[in-house]
Amino acid sequence: MAASDVTGDVTTRAVPARIELQLRPVLTASYSALGALLLRDLVVLWKDKWVFVLRTVIQPFLLCFVFLYVFPKIGQGVGGGGGRRGESSFATVLVPGVVGISIMFQGVQSIALNMAQEFGFTREIEDRVQAPCPIWLVAMAKVLSGAAQGALSAVLVLPIAAVVHAAGVHAHLDLRWWIILTLVPLACIAMAGLGLVLGTSFEPRNIGLMFGFIILPITFLGGTYYGWTTLSPVRIGGFHWLQVLVLINPLMYVNEGMRAAFTSSPHMHLYVIYPVMAAFATTFLAIGLRNFRRRVLA
Repeated sequence: MAASDVTGDVTTRAVPARIELQLRPVLTASYSALGALLLRDLVVLWKDKWVFVLRTVIQPFLLCFVFLYVFPKIGQGVGGGGGRRGESSFATVLVPGVVGISIMFQGVQSIALNMAQEFGFTREIEDRVQAPCPIWLVAMAKVLSGAAQGALSAVLVLPIAAVVHAAGVHAHLDLRWWIILTLVPLACIAMAGLGLVLGTSFEPRNIGLMFGFIILPITFLGGTYYGWTTLSPVRIGGFHWLQVLVLINPLMYVNEGMRAAFTSSPHMHLYVIYPVMAAFATTFLAIGLRNFRRRVLA
């Protein structure tokens, strides 16, 4: 065998080995930086744990207290005026809706509001992007942190929403664990992705507009207080315009999924909920990561 052949063979084998040696420290550094970013958020969350708990439970508690405790006590009908049966039916609809809206608000508050501060006067984002990892991985660390906080909020809110009610008013819960373990994480990631989009789309000085023009319509048209299947009487002629309109609202699919996971009440088909929520999550992440990179490099 010629010496040139031997030399060429050794060189061919050495190039992939050298590339592998170069890539391994980069990947190790990226994973280490991601773990450090998540650990930092965890430490901050633990230090402010009571703020997190109060922020998470106050709104769901007040919703359940007013609608499921005060209204039945003062005789102001809910649930279509169907007496205790109607009130219990409304409670069954409201409880998973409260869990869904809590997941959404955690995604917005933990990511969008914090990001407005980090891109604003604190400029903390400049310290984060100096970590030895790609820019998109910094954004993904925020998404994973927000998704974890959303899952934790669901754990906190469900027991509270299930027990805060007047005598005779009960939410008929029927836990389906396979849906809970698959749909709740997907919902948390989708809502954290929404928070990333909003946090990178609004300037810090315009953050109030986000709540007025985005969060408020999403909340009231997201099926928190009603199921999607009950909107069919709202029509113009034979066109169910409201049922069609709310299909662009990601919170509607989250709340319908929570009803499928926690109750036996009518809900949207799961073969619609899963792919649409996955599509929302993918779209939000793609837009959010692009906006995040653009804001950092601007």
